[in-house]
Amino acid sequence: MATGAFVAYYRVSTAKQGRSGLGLEAQREAVRSFLNGGDWRLQAEFTEIESGKRNDRAELAKALQACRVYGARLVIAKLDRLSRDAHFLIGLQNAGVPFVAADMPEANELVVQIMAVMAQAERKMISARTKSALAAAKARGVKLGGHRGAMISEAVRNLGNTARTAKAQTFAADLAAAIETVRAETGATSAGAIARELTSRGVPTRSGKTQWQAVQVQRILQRMAA
Repeated sequence: MATGAFVAYYRVSTAKQGRSGLGLEAQREAVRSFLNGGDWRLQAEFTEIESGKRNDRAELAKALQACRVYGARLVIAKLDRLSRDAHFLIGLQNAGVPFVAADMPEANELVVQIMAVMAQAERKMISARTKSALAAAKARGVKLGGHRGAMISEAVRNLGNTARTAKAQTFAADLAAAIETVRAETGATSAGAIARELTSRGVPTRSGKTQWQAVQVQRILQRMAA
């Protein structure tokens, strides 16, 4: 039984299918059947008109952004609606957004984990071949390596601050879409009004809390304007 927040993602291959609803309505029905019963919320829906051979999908990017904003799980009708490319699914797992396929709910994350293991094995084989080639080059007298001065050390020391800053910027960028939606739908302009709307829509704060304060919205708006 489905529980929690969900964001639905549908994909059709041609513009004709998108206009006619061919295939699209079947996907929506599969998602509705999966979500039937339980304590769940469908926060948003996104439809992509794109070939399955491509991984640069704008609507999927928006769906993943919405998942991060709402702390939701991405739900799709069929596993092949995402991609037939294993590396793309691994990238999805690394993005930190959980997802489930209506036609195979018990295998959603297991499938990605298996793909990740296979990719890791492939990387290890490439690494082993690279090490063998370097060893052979060293045996021939080729000088390996480069400068290992203080610059690398400084970069390592600053890595933590850089990561924290990047995380804050990503969170602000994700929230920008939700705030713009609130403004467009309600006409809210003040930080307090936006905070109340974010709270009522179940958008979690960066710390995972359910109650927004005006000062938090002000900080997000300042980051957006920077």
